[in-house]
Amino acid sequence: MIEILNDDQLARARDAGALVGGILQSLKQRTTVGVNLLDLDRWTKQMIEDAGAVSCYVDYAPSFGRGPFGHYVCTAVNDAVLHGMPHDYALARGDLLTLDLAVTLRGISADAAISFVVGGGGAESADSAASDLAMIDATERALAAAIAVARPGARIGDLSHAIGTVLSDAGYPINLEFGGHGIGSTMHQDPHVANDGRPGRGYTLRPGLLLALEPWVMADTDVLVTDEDGWTLRSATGCRTAHAEHTIAITETGAEILTLPR
Repeated sequence: MIEILNDDQLARARDAGALVGGILQSLKQRTTVGVNLLDLDRWTKQMIEDAGAVSCYVDYAPSFGRGPFGHYVCTAVNDAVLHGMPHDYALARGDLLTLDLAVTLRGISADAAISFVVGGGGAESADSAASDLAMIDATERALAAAIAVARPGARIGDLSHAIGTVLSDAGYPINLEFGGHGIGSTMHQDPHVANDGRPGRGYTLRPGLLLALEPWVMADTDVLVTDEDGWTLRSATGCRTAHAEHTIAITETGAEILTLPR
């Protein structure tokens, strides 16, 4: 299903996006050395409920997971990159953390992710710390590149190509199993937005279309493995990972980023 939102739905999408962006920034500010992933999940639950919103994750049970996710935010640490299930783990200085959040507010969903280093660096070497920051920067630049070409008449392949060009030029392997997606009254919709592709191919963008774009990489592999929890996806080599995501709306003149905090 591909939804084209009307003006009222777009207004609600802006509110949902601002909520997601605000919660993620609040979590980032509260994430210090020693904070437990379960604390992050608890804080997220409270903020979602206080806003009168609904989690997209608690009851989420796709074919690739093991039953309902059961938590309110994805917390991927170090070699984990996607669908990181919160568990009893106290964050250490230098951990590379990705927070991925999706909520529904007044019938419209928004989805975003951020990656950052806890405590500003740790015991790892200066080269390792620089590598983490470079990887985060590459995903953010790839996301910006896709947003820059997102406009009416562009094709999904144009966005995929923009993402893939930045990531491959930065030297990262690209996994095509998971990527961006349409979003609207539900979290995951068509069209799929792969993190690499051929320009001029795929669905033609129209005003009112919402897309969640999400470049992610692993430092030295494109192979994922699934944790024993049945959800958390990790790099097959144990290398570090990073992930950036925004929900955007296609407008008459280009793309509007919805998941920025107000």
